Amino acid sequence: MGLSAFDDRSKKPGEGDLRKMLGRRSAHWQKLIAHLAGEYAPLEQTWNFAGANWGWSLRLKQKKRTILYLTPRKGCFFVGFALGEKAVRAAHEAGLPDPLLAAIDAAKRYAEGRAVRLEVKNKKDLEWVKALSAIKMAN
Repeated sequence: MGLSAFDDRSKKPGEGDLRKMLGRRSAHWQKLIAHLAGEYAPLEQTWNFAGANWGWSLRLKQKKRTILYLTPRKGCFFVGFALGEKAVRAAHEAGLPDPLLAAIDAAKRYAEGRAVRLEVKNKKDLEWVKALSAIKMAN
């Protein structure tokens, strides 16, 4: 199985599939999308299949800028960011929680920025993602 719970290239996840896979966490998924749509309209949502090892993920973009990727799992989901160094410095200056800063600092560096992946299982995780999204888009 790939990173995503949906790893069949021939079948893009539908709303029902997503709700079933995420369970109670589907409310967090929907709240995050609604929040980002409100903050960064127009918000483009595109499902992408990145291969058998990764599976399907939902890319959220404002115009030409990718905000984040959502990757569904059984009972939770991952949020992936590419954070530039300016955003990393801003995250440290914003006083974000130590576990979140540790995940940012440990993330692998690429030309696009640090590949930060956070697991969302509860409201606190969701708030961290919202805060990090704001920092990314401001930097």
